[in-house]
Order: sequence, then C-alpha cells, then structure tokens
Amino acid sequence: MHRCYMCETLATTREHVPPLNLFPERKDVEGENYRTNLITIPSCELHNLAKSQDDEFLMVSLAGIIGNNSIGYRHKFGEVDRAIRRSSNRLLDKVFIKKKELHVIELKNNKFIEVIWGTPDIERLNKCFDYIVRGLYFHHFKNAFVGNIKPMLGFIHHDENNPKNFQQFIKDKVDLELLGKERFGNNPEIFYYQITDTDQFGLRLFRLCFYGGINVYASLIPESVKESGDLGMELIKRGVKTVITLGEKTYEFN
Repeated sequence: MHRCYMCETLATTREHVPPLNLFPERKDVEGENYRTNLITIPSCELHNLAKSQDDEFLMVSLAGIIGNNSIGYRHKFGEVDRAIRRSSNRLLDKVFIKKKELHVIELKNNKFIEVIWGTPDIERLNKCFDYIVRGLYFHHFKNAFVGNIKPMLGFIHHDENNPKNFQQFIKDKVDLELLGKERFGNNPEIFYYQITDTDQFGLRLFRLCFYGGINVYASLIPESVKESGDLGMELIKRGVKTVITLGEKTYEFN
C-alpha cells in the first residue's frame, strides 16, 4: 500500500499532477484529447480534496496569459470562462488580490481579446506549485521529497529593476543547466517538466512549462542540506550595487 505523496497517511485515492483541469476537454480544442497518459500519484483524502479550490484557482490564473500557445487561449475561452461564470466572477476576485483592470487588445482582422491586468495572489500560487513539484518529485523518483521548495514565477511581470533582473538571471542560468535535458510529460503542448542535476550542495531545480509559454522554476532544498550563504544575494539585500556575471551576460542590481 502506498503512502500519500504529501504525508505519512496511507493513500486512498490518486491525484493528478498537474491538476486535471489544466488539460482542456475535447469540446474546447476541436476534439483533441489532451487528457490521456496524465501523471497521477497516491494521495490521502485530505490532500486530494482540500486542494480542489486551489486547482480551480490555478486554472484561472494560468490559462489565457499573454505568451501562451493557442491551446491555452482556447482553454481560457472554454472551461475557464465557464468556471468564472459559474462563480459569478468571484474566482477572478480570488486570483487578483489588488485592483484589476480590463484591457481589450486587437490582435488582427478586427479580432479582439480581453486581458485582465492586476496583482496576482503570489502566496497562493506558490502553494499550488509547491504541491505540484512535490507530486512530480514523487512520480519521478518514487519517494516523497522532504525539505523546502522555493518557486519562482517566471511569468510574473516586475516593474522594479532588482526582481526583474534576478528573474532574468534565473531563467538564463536554468536554460544553460537544462540544455539538452529530457522533457517529461506526454502532452507537452499543455505541460512538461525538466530537472537539473544535483549540484555540489545537494540541490536541484525543476522547470515547469505550461501552455508553451508559462515557466515556473522551483529549487528543492532537502531537509538534510544546510542552506549555504550567498555573498552576492547578501549584498543585493543590503542595497549594495552588485554585478553578477553568467557567461557573457551581466546582471546589475541596486
């Protein structure tokens, strides 16, 4: 008997990871079946059912983001919009924690899309991705991950220089480390993931890609590994002008 991927309780059900609702139904994508060969993991009732509202929150948060492929947009205009209407728009109020604005953008040939601009609930998004990464780790390595997971949302737009440059630095660094690495997932147009090798400190990193354009990076810090101090990060936190070099690129802070 398997134990739950999140706790020591015996599993009584199977959990989709990522959530099933991120994969469009046939009726919304011209009959294509993207709900085959999905990843499932053993779960207890608590960790399966308790996150159902988080799954819907995540679906509304991701589908329709500018930069997605056409499948993501079709999913947004199908299942996602139906979920929003069912909730009388309350789902959108949960997705954005600060004032949101509606913009209408013309694509071409008199075709328009509505874009909602606001401040997302980062804390809840990080919680969702924590669950997903732990689930993928269990699926990939056949055992539960014990330790801390630190997600970085590559699809969030930053106005300030430091977070914007740090986000770009992480993206470029991960792209180099994952160059040539296998992509896992049987429906890569919807979702795939990659994993870096373990570094000298015992750390590794997951890259999650949704709808061809949404990237999430998550560092995994095992409980047995003591986090080492980073001089560069300390200088940045203290407001000291700092330059980080990666290959031929430089990233300036403060």
